Amino acid sequence: MPLQPSKTIESFPNPHPNNDYTIRFESREFTTLCPMTGQPDFAQINVEYAPRERCLESKSLKQYLWSFRDEGHFHEDVTNILLNDMTAACAPRWMTVTGHFNIRGGIDFVITARFREDEDSGKS
Repeated sequence: MPLQPSKTIESFPNPHPNNDYTIRFESREFTTLCPMTGQPDFAQINVEYAPRERCLESKSLKQYLWSFRDEGHFHEDVTNILLNDMTAACAPRWMTVTGHFNIRGGIDFVITARFREDEDSGKS
């Protein structure tokens, strides 16, 4: 069955929740639309996180990233949406999402959004 875009991010139980390790993935094919011009904006999305009880599932991530293709978002907005949705899906110790958007109008945009659990309270 062919894949379809989806806003659902699946996760699975971390096989080693007591270990301190990181997971990193890249997507060089991220596309969204400029909300001002309607033209496509292309980006490389890099995600790195330290899992707690759950890990992000890769097939659902592909479908999730694909779901932005026909939506209009500013670079700053979409990078933070990605961070918020992914942290909600897996509740990591910390996560960093970086969107490196293709140069447009001579400007190179790199947006980095971070989540880190507050060490004192266990909340972000």
